[in-house]
Amino acid sequence: MAGLADDDPERWAYLAEGNRRQARKRVAVDVVIRDQAGRVLIVNPTYKEDWDLPGGMAEENEPPRKAAERELREELGLTITAGRLLTLDWVEPHGPWDDQLVFVFDAGILTPDAIATLRAVDEEISDFRFADPTDCARLLRPDIAALLTRALHARDTGETDYREHST
Repeated sequence: MAGLADDDPERWAYLAEGNRRQARKRVAVDVVIRDQAGRVLIVNPTYKEDWDLPGGMAEENEPPRKAAERELREELGLTITAGRLLTLDWVEPHGPWDDQLVFVFDAGILTPDAIATLRAVDEEISDFRFADPTDCARLLRPDIAALLTRALHARDTGETDYREHST
């Protein structure tokens, strides 16, 4: 930081106090991965009733894109590069949860060889499958199905869809 001496403990204490008081956002990340037929990869979490998009929560000070890549490695043994941001949502506090930011990245199309290596390597995932977007609407929770529809539209148009949601 320009003009800020490393040896000024009072100034650093002031800045640290300001940092402590600022909001901390929960960050969720999902990815849209397709097969060559255009079907979407979905996962069946053991801790939720409905199927979901692959992804999870970012860890402290972890960039969202890196969180998405880590979650795919941990859950499905899949090494991907999270591509373009498709959607970004702010979700207001609800139930026991503070507000959060939800990032959805495009992770492209998997080859048949890459699909053959997929496996549920985390106990949080009981199953996975590729589903047609129409079937996804039936299997996913309604808000996640709507998020997927928006993400697919953003992928097709080249735009990023940002929304703020009230529960």
